[in-house]
Amino acid sequence: MKIQTTKEKLLTAIQLTERIVGKKESLPVLSCLLLDVGGELTVRATNLEAGIEVKVVCDVQEKGTIAVPASILSQTIRSIISDTITLSSDEGNLIIQSKGTKTLIKAVPHDEFPLLSTAAKGKSIKVPKEELVRGVESVIYAASPSMIRPELGSVYIMFKQGSIICVATDSFRLAEKTIAASGVKESKEILIPLKHAGELAYVLERLKDEQIMLFNEDAQLTVEGENTRFISRIVEGNFPDYRTIIPKTPTTEATLLKNDFAEMLRKARVFSGEEQQVGLHVYPKKKIFTATAQSAAVGEMSDSMEAAISGEDIDINFHIGYLADCLASIPADSITLSFSGVGRALVIRGVSDSSFMYLVMPLNR
Repeated sequence: MKIQTTKEKLLTAIQLTERIVGKKESLPVLSCLLLDVGGELTVRATNLEAGIEVKVVCDVQEKGTIAVPASILSQTIRSIISDTITLSSDEGNLIIQSKGTKTLIKAVPHDEFPLLSTAAKGKSIKVPKEELVRGVESVIYAASPSMIRPELGSVYIMFKQGSIICVATDSFRLAEKTIAASGVKESKEILIPLKHAGELAYVLERLKDEQIMLFNEDAQLTVEGENTRFISRIVEGNFPDYRTIIPKTPTTEATLLKNDFAEMLRKARVFSGEEQQVGLHVYPKKKIFTATAQSAAVGEMSDSMEAAISGEDIDINFHIGYLADCLASIPADSITLSFSGVGRALVIRGVSDSSFMYLVMPLNR
């Protein structure tokens, strides 16, 4: 093989694909990128559960295929100063040449490189890229890192006419983001494993296309856009009917500035020790909203802040991280905390923003 292309085009393809490489010692070729030169250069990577291919515009002088370790290729291309790069193969190894530099990278036999599925041909959904990325990133932190219950270790995405709904839960908290998407005409539900949902968001953020195509068939999701095809295994199962656990009528409500609440939680984290527990004390008649935290090693804190509060008095404890995680997903300056009593879930929303809902269960002190 022999091609000539630019550093920018090649590095973009490598950055997209190197995140998907596998790490199985029993199959070293999974840690490689496959460079396949036909009418153009196609860079491929897979970890057996997800795969990606990116096409690169180049001047093809000789066709061929070669597999090289992703990390070595990535570091080599990053170090090149010149804009024009020539890739060629010599005795089964990859030769990288540019102005003033020549590098030989030992190749790995590519015969065992797993084949990615062929281009999807089933029914597709056209989706606005930025909206899908925003939806996934607004909820992904709430998914369980464990796949013991696969439906909880996934991001649930529901497409229905005019909207995209993304949801994730680990059974202790739940995040839901609804995004208006007028281009969505079809209804579809998919469960993407947590790891692959993060990879999908990373890839989509770096595509220039405003619209992408989604295909769902044979227990996998295929996403196509801007010379890039991303393939992920999806979870076959049913996401919990979470709407039945959302409290309908709060007993206590507090509206406060998001940044002030975030600062309060940051301080509480310092004083909460290993338990990372914060107590919220809301007394509407006394107009008090207070957070407390303590640990034997550090000390204790009790901070009050201004808030518009109503309803019944309540003392309730939460994991600080579970409260703080959602704040970055709320664009509003003010938030509303809706309590439904001791031992019941707290619902957090942005003021005048019905697109995002976060539910978190309290701790038993």
